Amino acid sequence: VEVPPGIEPGYTDLQSGASPLRHGTSRGGSGAISTSVRARNSRLRSVQLRAIAQAEYEHFSSRESAYMTDFSAARDAMVESQIRTSDVTDLDILGAFRRTARETFVPTARKALSYADCQVETDEGRTMLSPRDLSKMIQAADIEAQDVVLDMACGRGYSTAILAQLADTVVGLETNEAAVARATELLVEADISNAAVVQGDLKSGAAEHGPFNVIFVCAAVPQVHRPWFTQLANGGRLVCIIQNGPVGRVTVFTKSGDAIGETVAFDTSAKYLPGFEPAAEFVF
Repeated sequence: VEVPPGIEPGYTDLQSGASPLRHGTSRGGSGAISTSVRARNSRLRSVQLRAIAQAEYEHFSSRESAYMTDFSAARDAMVESQIRTSDVTDLDILGAFRRTARETFVPTARKALSYADCQVETDEGRTMLSPRDLSKMIQAADIEAQDVVLDMACGRGYSTAILAQLADTVVGLETNEAAVARATELLVEADISNAAVVQGDLKSGAAEHGPFNVIFVCAAVPQVHRPWFTQLANGGRLVCIIQNGPVGRVTVFTKSGDAIGETVAFDTSAKYLPGFEPAAEFVF
């Protein structure tokens, strides 16, 4: 087969040695076609990049939206499967847990555990109780709308946020300025306006803000310190986990005049509040 001059076998006209697209110049050598092609390709790349950027934006926006929705769904599931099934029937308590974003008070590295049925360690050496234990302790405290509550060792403020939706006023107590500032900021973010976090010694309590109708300690201690009892109002309740070994008991202490009565609500286990660990015993 005779091939026309300037046409290479197996190629179309545009691929021929004479093609301006092959050599990047016109037969006349003006370069006008090459310039036009480069401009067109540049515009095409710009359109493609904009399309990719838009697709990535929509992808990550949808992921963020799904992430937030998952937390909301997880919160409802926590109430239904961990709290209600543990005999917590008070509607005000259930509502408070539904409204409060637990993930807000959990360290970033552990947010995936926000609604898990477990205790969550926080970065100040404290432990956030499981939803089941916290809700049962709050129900055992029998908080009324006019009560003033002391939340001992409130940590990041999650328990304070829940208690504030049930009581008239809540005072959170923490040991250092940084912890107070962080808890205060998170409570503001949670739109809690009837709670304040103050700094003080946990063993001494917060007598200047008492007396309290409820003193709440959501951690394990081997015993109750005497100043806590003196800061209870008559008829007041102190709720804490008394633990001397692997298993503790959530105990409600009730003040009546000069007498203190106690009732065990349920068994659980928790980490000791730092500085409240029982003295080590010598074992042969």
